[in-house]
Amino acid sequence: MSQVVRAGEGPLTQHALVRFLTRVLPVVTRQLIGAGEFPVAPFPRTAMQTSFKTPGARGLWNNPRPTQCSKETQEMLRLMKEESKLACLQRKQINRRTKRGAVSSQTPAPGPSSPLSKCAQRLTPVKPCRRSAESCRAGDSYVREKFHPGPTRDLEKEKRRLQNILATGEEEPTAGSPGETTECCTPDESEETERYQEVLNEIEERRQFLADMAALGQEQQYIGIINAEISQRLRELDILDQADASKQGADD
Repeated sequence: MSQVVRAGEGPLTQHALVRFLTRVLPVVTRQLIGAGEFPVAPFPRTAMQTSFKTPGARGLWNNPRPTQCSKETQEMLRLMKEESKLACLQRKQINRRTKRGAVSSQTPAPGPSSPLSKCAQRLTPVKPCRRSAESCRAGDSYVREKFHPGPTRDLEKEKRRLQNILATGEEEPTAGSPGETTECCTPDESEETERYQEVLNEIEERRQFLADMAALGQEQQYIGIINAEISQRLRELDILDQADASKQGADD
């Protein structure tokens, strides 16, 4: 102990020595107590303190008491402080640090693991929902729809119709010869003739629509409705024919 460097002598100053003692003494004390070289004599507990002690509890009865070092350890520390010639305030500070080191040398009871660590362990890696460019190209998203041409009309029939329009001004040729003069029709007969032609045009339009849907593959959705409408127009044509026949019989 006589070889301890005194304050102000050698490379250590008094301030450096105080810092050295306040930092080293608690560590040395904990190591010596943990190794069992210094006997530790804790204060005895009463029966009431032992009975009211609960694991992990804190309070008046369960607060851990500072452990007391042996006489040899206390004597060694006292000699070191006397030879260093420290002030009273510095000695009190060293004593306080020494007591704290002895108390902190006791290993605390293992507490329950935090819930955050359990949640972190339960988390599983989540795969990103974003698809790669290869997977997008592998599907049919970028395939263009094939063009399905609609049904073409009869060109010969269209030629004849246009020729009749240019020659006579009508789509269909007249029943009489070109040289004969047509008789003037009454307003009722002209209305019946126009209605008859309108019904024929409506029937032709519905048949053309049904042919267009058949080319697109959607014929089954409209075939029932279109056939019903065509049947209604055919019945209307029959009624017009019967009315025309009755008028001709009355004229005869």
